[in-house]
Amino acid sequence: MDQKSIARDRCPDYKKIYTDIIIERFPDKKNDLKIRNKIDCIETTLDILSLNTLIFGEEELLNEADNQKLRSYDENSIVKILDYQRKNQLSNTATALHFRMSRNTVAKWKMIYKYKI
Repeated sequence: MDQKSIARDRCPDYKKIYTDIIIERFPDKKNDLKIRNKIDCIETTLDILSLNTLIFGEEELLNEADNQKLRSYDENSIVKILDYQRKNQLSNTATALHFRMSRNTVAKWKMIYKYKI
């Protein structure tokens, strides 16, 4: 078995999770094509965060401060965030505000992934 198939076996089934959430809590969004397409192409943590915004809306983000410590990012998402920072010439603080995370996290990622970017 290669690394990707092992990682897929350990990942939660996001398609099933979000489908169940929509059926139980938001039946009116069940036929929304944008949400269904987003569910089908979940690959990174950033995809999950944008899907959360589509399903729950912005008002749910007000409670996000409580959940901020529970977030984890995969390597692809980290590289995308750092690439976004580099392309837009943003500081660590501006990047952290945009993605709603700690500026220390962004600085740490830059040190860890400095050779991969």
